[in-house]
Amino acid sequence: MIQFLNNIWIALSSENVELVNLLSLPLFPVENFILMNLFLVILNVKTTLREKLLYVFAMSIISAISSYFIPSPINVLLNYTCMLFFIKIIFHLNLLKSFLSLIISIFIFGVLNVLIQNPYLIILNIEPNIFISTPLYRIPYLIIVYTSLFLICLIIKHLNFSKLNLELLDNLDKKTLVLLIINLLLGFLTLCIQLITTTFYIDIVPLIISVLNFVLLIAFLILSIYSITRVIKLSNTRKELASAEEYNRSLQILYDEVKGFKHDFDNIVSTIYGYIENNDMPGLKQYFHGVKKDCKFTNDLSILNPSTINNPGLYSLLNNKYFKAINLGICFEIEYFLNLDNLDVNMYQFSRILGILIDNAMEEAEKCEKKIVKVSFIRQNKNNRNIITIENTYSNKDVDLEKIFEKGKSGKENHSGIGLWEVKKYVSKSKNLDLFTSKTDEFFKQELSIYDIIQK
Repeated sequence: MIQFLNNIWIALSSENVELVNLLSLPLFPVENFILMNLFLVILNVKTTLREKLLYVFAMSIISAISSYFIPSPINVLLNYTCMLFFIKIIFHLNLLKSFLSLIISIFIFGVLNVLIQNPYLIILNIEPNIFISTPLYRIPYLIIVYTSLFLICLIIKHLNFSKLNLELLDNLDKKTLVLLIINLLLGFLTLCIQLITTTFYIDIVPLIISVLNFVLLIAFLILSIYSITRVIKLSNTRKELASAEEYNRSLQILYDEVKGFKHDFDNIVSTIYGYIENNDMPGLKQYFHGVKKDCKFTNDLSILNPSTINNPGLYSLLNNKYFKAINLGICFEIEYFLNLDNLDVNMYQFSRILGILIDNAMEEAEKCEKKIVKVSFIRQNKNNRNIITIENTYSNKDVDLEKIFEKGKSGKENHSGIGLWEVKKYVSKSKNLDLFTSKTDEFFKQELSIYDIIQK
C-alpha cells in the first residue's frame, strides 16, 4: 500500500504531459460550464437546459481533442474559434453578440491567469515548463482558476450586475455592426496574444510587469465598453430622431385632419339632420360611410405613435408602409395591443419579416378592386404568445399556400421570390416562431406567432 501511494506521488510530482492531459479531462466540462454561465448571466441570454448541455458537451469534446492532438498555441485559437461558432449556432445569437460573449469569457479568464499564475509560480518557486507538465502543480492551479471563475459568476448573478442591453444591438445599422465586429475581433486577437504570452513567457516577465499588464487589460476593457456603448447610443439616437421626424409628420397630418373635421362639423351635423328629416336612411347610410372613413383615417394616425409602438425601427417601418399604402389608394388598417419589450425575438429579423409580409400584402391588395390591408398586433396571455396578423385582399384565388414559400417562386413580375423563402427559412430555424398561412374568399392571411421562451 505504501509503495502504491509512493508510486502515485512520484507520478504526480514528475513531469508527465500525458498524465496532465488525462487528469484535465474531467475539468474541461467544468471550465466550459462556468464560462458559459458567465457570459449568459452578464448578457442576460435566455436559453434552455438542452442548449446548455449541448454547448458544454460540444466544447468539452473540442477541448479534449485540441489538448491531445493539436500543439500550443494553435489549440487555444481553435478552442476560441469553436467557442464562437457554438455560441452563435446553439444559442442563436448574431455575430456581434457571439463576439461579445467570447470576449467576456476570454478577458475574465485572461485576467485571472495574469493575476494568479505569476504569484503561483513565485510562491512555489517553480519554472513554467515544470508547472505546465507536472500534475501536482498544474491540476491545483486549474482548480484555483475555476473556483475563482465560479465565484465571480456567483457574485455577478447575486449582485444583479448591470447587464448589456441586447435589444439596442438588434437595432443597429449594418455599417455600425461591421465597425463593432471589427473592434471586437481586434480585441479578441489582442487577448489571445496576451494569453499565449502569459503561458509561455511568464518566467521572464517580472511580477511588476504582470501587474502592469493586468492594469492595461482592465483599461482596454473599460475603454472598449465605453466606446461600444457610445457608438450604440449614437446609432440608436439617430434612429430615434428619424422616428421623431416621422411622428411629427403624422402629427401634422393628424392636426390638419382634425382641424378640417372640426371646421366641417356643423355642416356634417346639418347634413345628417337633413337625411333624418327626409327619412332618407339609404342616403344617410351612404353619407355616414364617408364620415366613418374619415374617422378611421384619423384613428389609424393616432395609433402610429412612438409611445405606443415602443421601438423606433418598427415604428418607422409601420409609418412608412402606412403612408405608402395611402398613396397607393390602399385602405391600411392597424390594430396594436402589444408591448415590444416583451417579445422574445431578434428585432432586426422581426422587422425584416414584417416588412416582407406587409410589402407582399400591399402588392396583392393593389391589384384588387377593394384594396384592403389589415395589420394587427395582439398579446395572447392564455397561450403565452404574441400574434402578428397581416390580411389583404387578393386576386389569385388559386394561389398555392405551399409553393409561395419555395425559393424562386413568385407571382410578381421582376421579383426573384426570395422574400417569402427567407421568411420561412428564418421561422423554421427559430425555436419560438411559427407562421400560419390561410385564405378565405376575400382575404389572404399570414399569422406570425412569437412564443415566450421559458427559461429552464
